[in-house]
Amino acid sequence: MAVIETERLILREFTTADAAFLLELLNAPNWLQFIGDRGVRTKKDAVTYILQKFIDSYKRLGFGFYLTQLKQEDVPIGMCGIIKRDYLEDVDIGFAFLPAFTGKGYAFEAASATLAFAKKQYNLNRIVAVTDADNLSSINLLKKLGMQYEKMVSWPEKNNSLLLFVKQMI
Repeated sequence: MAVIETERLILREFTTADAAFLLELLNAPNWLQFIGDRGVRTKKDAVTYILQKFIDSYKRLGFGFYLTQLKQEDVPIGMCGIIKRDYLEDVDIGFAFLPAFTGKGYAFEAASATLAFAKKQYNLNRIVAVTDADNLSSINLLKKLGMQYEKMVSWPEKNNSLLLFVKQMI
């Protein structure tokens, strides 16, 4: 069932049936380079990841990362959503897409709809995003979404710093 729907996309909750797709996404070169190795090597690992990261977030917070798929073809292409990370004060938006589906406007479409959803559904007035300083496509997308660079923040998962972008949701 769709949580968010756009002209070309459906964003829905992950289920354990999405393990094969998640295994591919988490091991895509752009994910490994800019987000990091999650150690997910098998479908079983992916099922565990879905249960511990995504489904747990839906239960605890009511939101999380959503599988993003093409509406017409019913093909999963990435993920987009909002989450609450322990090391950030605010809820943040995140996204990742398989390389074959980048540069086609899908990330902007999904992220724009996710921001509108976050404002309407959860009345969030401020949403942040973090990205690696070398991830130029992510930085450009955040700017296109109307987010502004605020500061550097430390990222405990990779023991380095990330750029923090902010959007005031008025």
